[in-house]
Amino acid sequence: MRTLARWVRAEWGLLWVTVREPLLKRRWRALPMTLAAVCLTAALQFVQNQSWGYRFVQNIGAVRAEDPLWLGLLRTPLSLFVPALDLPVWGALAQILFVFGIAEICLGWWRTLAIAYVATLAGTLYARLGIALGPHAPLGLPASDALVVDTGPSAAVVGLAVYVGWRYGAHVTAAGVAMAMIAEVVVRENLAGKEHLAAIVGVTALCGATALLHRHRHALVRLRRRAGSDRELPPLRT
Repeated sequence: MRTLARWVRAEWGLLWVTVREPLLKRRWRALPMTLAAVCLTAALQFVQNQSWGYRFVQNIGAVRAEDPLWLGLLRTPLSLFVPALDLPVWGALAQILFVFGIAEICLGWWRTLAIAYVATLAGTLYARLGIALGPHAPLGLPASDALVVDTGPSAAVVGLAVYVGWRYGAHVTAAGVAMAMIAEVVVRENLAGKEHLAAIVGVTALCGATALLHRHRHALVRLRRRAGSDRELPPLRT
């Protein structure tokens, strides 16, 4: 039992401490962007289930590989909040509230949206690449997938979960999310599952770039400190 408790503290301790205090102090005020995202997703779900609103939501937030690239890029930001019609909306809302909420507290609202966009964009661009490669290529997709709407909030949720897990030391959790997405593709091979994997690849590349940037900054700081200490040394006497 103690071993399990130590593992839980090592895996989620930093994340828990980071999230707990703002929630206790500010409660829902700590999550303004997340609450807005939940409300926007719920509103889009309501509108697209109306006979008068389905085409409107599709025109502003549904991304397909058959669309011109400029139009897909224009719709991608809003596509983060358009839930899939064939899945229960409460699942998407719960995912956004939980994962976006943790990310907003840990990273700030604009970093959360930026990483969510990177994850979604990675899936969107992969769909185009996969269809261009064709179904017989290792990463290819059938031409029929060009008509399928992109994943919506789920790719952003997966990408944020991996990034926050990596950033706050929950490496087993991040790896578990990635393994679950691989299992999804193995069990049920579809465009959504492969876009989730593309989102993970995109966010992993972002993690690597962030780590390199931090390493470069730390190296510069050490060099500046060393240069400053060298200037302060008295001259050698001969």
